[in-house]
Amino acid sequence: MKKLPRVLIVEDESPIAELVAVNLRHNGFQPIWAEDGESAQRELDAVLPDVILLDWMLPGQSGLQLARKWRADSRTKQIPILMLTARGDEPDKVAGLDAGADDYITKPFSTQELLARIRAVLRRRAPEQVSDSVSIGELVLDAATYRVSYQGQQLKVGPTEFKLLHYLMKHPERVHSRAQLLDKIWGDHVFIEERTVDVHVKRLREALGVGGAMVETVRGAGYRLTAQPQTLMRA
Repeated sequence: MKKLPRVLIVEDESPIAELVAVNLRHNGFQPIWAEDGESAQRELDAVLPDVILLDWMLPGQSGLQLARKWRADSRTKQIPILMLTARGDEPDKVAGLDAGADDYITKPFSTQELLARIRAVLRRRAPEQVSDSVSIGELVLDAATYRVSYQGQQLKVGPTEFKLLHYLMKHPERVHSRAQLLDKIWGDHVFIEERTVDVHVKRLREALGVGGAMVETVRGAGYRLTAQPQTLMRA
């Protein structure tokens, strides 16, 4: 029997949580509800979900605080987080992404949009069925073993950042617009905004450390990966 993807819903408003849970159940997911950070942590300690739907405004710890906490924990750092928020302003969306969310959805939202976004983050989490190895300068990526190293040192790179790096390394020295990267890394998923690319590029640079300077910003055009960076990395 096929395992249903587990979705942890962290939402203190029971009508919203129940509506989301019903729709998830009818569409092939296994929803688990937690009304605050404390009960969510208990669920995470018991069984790790495949996706977390995390409300921004919660009693006690906020969704932003919880996202940062779970991203800092090695056990939960790879779980996709989709933030549910009534905050639609650009700075708030960016704050959610910077806290570690993979995506966000603004209330009120349609069931189809929510399902599409959940499926999108699950697709991005799935490992690529590739086994090649590619190297640019002292940066080496092995897709078969899911390893990245720079100057011989192993690096920890998240799943979306790994896909982004793999694509850039397969097409070095070329400038890629945000729209092109969205299409290649995330697929033609209409709900993802281009600002998401900037956040994941920032995470990738941080993961690469000194090697992050190889991912250059081309002002007004996009990003490129180069073996001979012109400047030191800027966060």
